[in-house]
Amino acid sequence: MKKELNLTAEQSKKTVALLVVAGALIDADGNILLQQRPAGSDHAGLWEFPGGKVEAGETAAQALGRELCEEIGIKIDPAAISELGFADEPLGPRNLILLLYACRRWAGTPAPLQAGAQLSWCAPKSLLDLPMPPADRKLRGVLLRFLATTA
Repeated sequence: MKKELNLTAEQSKKTVALLVVAGALIDADGNILLQQRPAGSDHAGLWEFPGGKVEAGETAAQALGRELCEEIGIKIDPAAISELGFADEPLGPRNLILLLYACRRWAGTPAPLQAGAQLSWCAPKSLLDLPMPPADRKLRGVLLRFLATTA
């Protein structure tokens, strides 16, 4: 997926990027795991691909493994994930850059480990009907095309 970031020189000096990774976990039946944002958080009640921020010194794959372990208690093999695409979205004074990865194999059973978070397995076609944060919403089509070519 090729996408250009069209920032003027002045905007790029002021823009602080927030790099976030997310996993589209796909089960044996082709369903996708989504996490609902808890009350009191940004985008509360919306459904998203689980993941989180990339910390200093981490690769995106390392960050995804750490975040999925912290958020839903599973372990992934960074070699077993596929890069799907990215979305960028203004987020206050920052620019959120969301990297989405597909993952079909993991160890453990996904369970919400953060207070108020909910998980749900959903059929691919229902992704289009769920309320999602803007960056996640932008990546639904990328995921659906990937699933159509790998089914």
